[in-house]
Amino acid sequence: MPRFALQVEYHGAPFAGWQRQADQPSVQGAIEAALARLEPGAHTIAAAGRTDAGVHATGQVAHCDLVKDWDPFRLSEALNYHLKPEPVAIRACVRVSDDWHARFSAMERRYLFRLLMRRAPATHDAGLVWQVPHELDLDLVRQGAEHLVGHHDFTTFRSVICQAKSPVKTLDEIRVERVEGFSGPELRFHLRARSFLHNQVRSIVGTLERVGAGSWAPERVREALEAKNRAACGPVCPPQGLYLVGVGYPDAPFGG
Repeated sequence: MPRFALQVEYHGAPFAGWQRQADQPSVQGAIEAALARLEPGAHTIAAAGRTDAGVHATGQVAHCDLVKDWDPFRLSEALNYHLKPEPVAIRACVRVSDDWHARFSAMERRYLFRLLMRRAPATHDAGLVWQVPHELDLDLVRQGAEHLVGHHDFTTFRSVICQAKSPVKTLDEIRVERVEGFSGPELRFHLRARSFLHNQVRSIVGTLERVGAGSWAPERVREALEAKNRAACGPVCPPQGLYLVGVGYPDAPFGG
C-alpha cells in the first residue's frame, strides 16, 4: 500500500482537536472522511502532533496508506475538494517510504503563539489570537523565557492529564518578538523542541504574560520551574493564539 505524507493547514475553532472522537468533529475525522470518498472503507491517519481543541496549524504533518498509487498532486486536489467546506486544506502531498511515520520520524516540532495587545475587541483576528487589553514589556518577557530554554523537568508547565511518560524535555528555543500585526501590536512566541508536553506551550505563554504585565518578576519563572509543581504555574492561556507551524524530519519530505 503506497504511503503519502500530507502537509495540513486548519483553523481549529470548529474542532474538538486533531484526534478523532466519536461524538465531536475533529481534523483527523474530516481528513479520514475525505479519504473514504476517494477509496471507500475505513481510513486511519497518523499525525506529528495531536493539537487540542481550538488550536490551529499551518504546518501539521500526517501520513496515510492507500490502495491506489495516486499522483500526489491529484491526491491533494481531490482531498481538498472533498474537505470543503471544512476549514482544512492539504498544502502539499508527497509519496514516502513504507517505514516513514509522521510522528515517529519527526525530529522537532515548531509552534507559534500570537498575543494581541489592544483594548478594542478584535474583529478580523477574532479566534486567531489571544487578546490582552494591556501592553507587555518585551524585555521582561524575554528575561523570563531564558529560564525555560534547555533540558528541564517541566512538571510545572504540563497539564495534570498529560500522558507523557516523563516530564523531562529539552526546549531548544523560545524566541519572542514584537510585531505590528494586522489588528495591532502583537507579541509572537516561537517555540521549538523535539516534542512538547500537553498544554506546555499554553502554560509557558500564560506565565510569561504575567511577567510582561509586571505581575511576576522574571526570576519567578525559574522558581516555578524548579518547584516541579503544577500549582506554581501561571495561568494557562486560551488555545486560539496557538499554531503548529512546522515539523522537522531528517529528510524534509516537502523540501525546503
